[in-house]
Amino acid sequence: MNYATIHASPVTSDGSDLRPEFGALVSGCGVFELSTRTNFSLTGKDRVRWLNGMITNNVRDLPEGQGIYAFVLNPQGHILGDLYACNRGEWLLIEIDHAQTEKLLGIFRKYIIMDKVEIADLSEKLTAIGIAGPKARDVLRAAGVDFKNLEPLQFVDVTWRATPITITHADNPAGHSYEISLAPQQLASVRDALISAGAVPVSPAAVELLRVASGVPRYGQDIRERDLPQETEQLRALNFSKGCYIGQEIVERIRSRGAVHRKFGGFAVTGPLPAPGTRIQADGKEVGEVTSAADLPLANGDRPVALGYIRRETADAGQQLQAGDAGLTVAPVPFAGIF
Repeated sequence: MNYATIHASPVTSDGSDLRPEFGALVSGCGVFELSTRTNFSLTGKDRVRWLNGMITNNVRDLPEGQGIYAFVLNPQGHILGDLYACNRGEWLLIEIDHAQTEKLLGIFRKYIIMDKVEIADLSEKLTAIGIAGPKARDVLRAAGVDFKNLEPLQFVDVTWRATPITITHADNPAGHSYEISLAPQQLASVRDALISAGAVPVSPAAVELLRVASGVPRYGQDIRERDLPQETEQLRALNFSKGCYIGQEIVERIRSRGAVHRKFGGFAVTGPLPAPGTRIQADGKEVGEVTSAADLPLANGDRPVALGYIRRETADAGQQLQAGDAGLTVAPVPFAGIF
């Protein structure tokens, strides 16, 4: 769920109220197109060994039908991008945010030297629909899409009305989120069936609110090239027993020495919503920065929250901080009382 909204608001630029859409995502079921990603296939006999040496997570031992989240690092351990890799048996599916595609593919092609690896763009063959909310599974069943229980990033191929689709348990810590991968020409019929079964169509702006409420960082906004993997708190992207990869020495050095000095996390906000880039202070001393902020349109009123980085010594839950004219209180993510 990587949308480009920088400062999420409960009202869109055209004045539309996002409250019904956000309400569907957190207490009902919302459906939306996942149109901001590019899908690629990796084939060739060296694909697993090669990709395992390129990213921070373990492809070598990835079972068929399972995906992983991972970072791409430079030799200094800084994050050049993030992606999802899924084991499709005879090939690997790579999902990259549109904004990162050119950069990451350039890096990949640079490192394919004598390796038997081929990269192919699947944009004309594959797209996806997202469906989220506690009633998502019920809506899928009502639409005739049924499947076994799936673990996060586990997927299964099914046939719906003679149409082959893939159901993935999406990578969202708040849960109740799935993705349906399918051919572009089938998207409208599947989306319409989900809406007929009770799903509420939601906009990218509402999905951005869900991302912030879930505490999920987005590359290019919350994760930047200057950041180190452990600072992001996305430890599911790291594997410490897989062997060598680009940047691995720095990641291992951080692990062996203890911890980085700052961490990514959430904040409850009082006062005006701070803009991304606003410096966070404790007792007049700079201790971090805001990277995302949103007024979450809850049924009992708007709830302002923010995401960002903070020094670990000031990161205890309940710690009181300042960001411009706003007061911040350190809070765990996903934010409590929403899901």
